[in-house]
Amino acid sequence: MLALRKTRAAFGVELADVPTPAAPAHDGDALIEIAAAGICGSDLHAYAWTDSYAFMADLLPVTIGHEFAGTVRAVGPSVTGLAVGDRVVCMPTITCGTCAGCRAGRPLECDARSIVGLHRDGAFAGSVSLPAANCLRLPDGLPFEAAALAEPLAVGINAVNLAEVEPGDAVVVMGPGPIGMGAAWVAHHRGARVLLVGLNDPVRLTRARDMGLTNLADLANETLEAAIGRVFGRRPDRMIEASGAAASLDQGVPLLRPGGLFVVSGIHKGSYNLDLTRFVREKKQLRAAHDSTPDGFAEALRLLQANTEVLSRLITHREPLARGVDAMACASGGQAVKVLLLPHDETQQDETQGADV
Repeated sequence: MLALRKTRAAFGVELADVPTPAAPAHDGDALIEIAAAGICGSDLHAYAWTDSYAFMADLLPVTIGHEFAGTVRAVGPSVTGLAVGDRVVCMPTITCGTCAGCRAGRPLECDARSIVGLHRDGAFAGSVSLPAANCLRLPDGLPFEAAALAEPLAVGINAVNLAEVEPGDAVVVMGPGPIGMGAAWVAHHRGARVLLVGLNDPVRLTRARDMGLTNLADLANETLEAAIGRVFGRRPDRMIEASGAAASLDQGVPLLRPGGLFVVSGIHKGSYNLDLTRFVREKKQLRAAHDSTPDGFAEALRLLQANTEVLSRLITHREPLARGVDAMACASGGQAVKVLLLPHDETQQDETQGADV
């Protein structure tokens, strides 16, 4: 079968023919036929080969991709609760179940956690084998393409939860990529007043407006402080950084109200210098959000089922897997939000949602 793989500790990815699995790799695995898979920021970091993804060097070659939906084609002999023909999404983080974090019910703190598509072969292929315990059935009627948004939406939900967003809060989300737009939409859906900001991001901000997010700012045209004053007239209660740019913290933390929460969810190449005296005196809180939770996944699926049309506007491009290298280049630019790969579609399906690109 065709697969999109990271093969070298350098820039780029490659299409390769790999053996088609005939059965799940382990007794507790399920073999999933991939219907739709989204290109994530993590995939783009691996593609660009930034320092933060150098951990993959000893694991190469590996098929990337961890945001996906598909159909169960086979299950291992020890699998219960999942059957051939089930339509599923996958929670991509695999945990050991035995370390202190896992035993305490905090699987995101697992000492031996691994991620499908980074530490082991992932979903940019015709099929993938992974633990059946990581699979969640899709709600009836939810299309595969929308379901493939569950993982990034769950990551956004986790950031909003860590920010403790409440109705009426003034919330700034920095970075109009899929995670930032998802977090902004969830915060708005929960009754917060939300400002979504980008930098030279007219296409993505236009797509955000199409999703009902009306308070927008492009920092190429106004300062963050001016945008916050224009929308809220005061300092925000919560800020969520989803840009991966350390400058977002430099700009944002000083503007947060005393006692406010700042959540960092982007992956950063650089460091951040913090004025600790001011930080302490203003009693601000800085938190890190990474990955998602089972509860977040369940909420993401409920939101996608109830708001399929609106949330599907995150999808700007669809490509067959055979165009995977070009799709990665497209996703790396500022003209796309979510790019989907369709492994079993041999024809290009770019822009079927009428993206503004």
